[in-house]
Amino acid sequence: MNDLRFRPADDTDLATLVRLRDDAARWMIARGITGQWQTGQLDEDHFRAVMARGEVWLAEAGGRVAGAWELWWQDEDAWGPQPPVAGYVHRLMVDHGTAEPGTGSLLLRAAERRVAATGRTLVRLDCLSGNTRLNAYYLEAGYRVVGHKAGKPQPVGAPKSFTLLEKHCGRTAAA
Repeated sequence: MNDLRFRPADDTDLATLVRLRDDAARWMIARGITGQWQTGQLDEDHFRAVMARGEVWLAEAGGRVAGAWELWWQDEDAWGPQPPVAGYVHRLMVDHGTAEPGTGSLLLRAAERRVAATGRTLVRLDCLSGNTRLNAYYLEAGYRVVGHKAGKPQPVGAPKSFTLLEKHCGRTAAA
């Protein structure tokens, strides 16, 4: 299947990250998933700031970017103050124009391995409460609902309500 290679993003990838995010927003909107992502919401400064306080990862196949995700080490807006036991996955993005089916699952597993490699035992993410398709995707990937967050601040736009999900990721999840 996918022959993906993963690497941390750097400043030379900023334009690619913005394009991926905007393409993912267009893909969702074309499928009737509105209210989650809109084009033009996040710019290079957003991804630069995430790289300064967390990590942004790229997946490449055949010399082309297939997807990306953000990995944060805290997320107080959604989860409140927490002990350092989790990594928080944000903006899992797949290039639907070039990526093979199943790429999103491979990206998610790579994020889980990265969290486990740091010694943290949980992967957490939040998903727009009204996006039933995406919530089901994460449940099928082994995540469980552990709460809800109403009024979570957004990088751009009005606060939104999210489902909070988590998954244990020990050494067994890294396989």
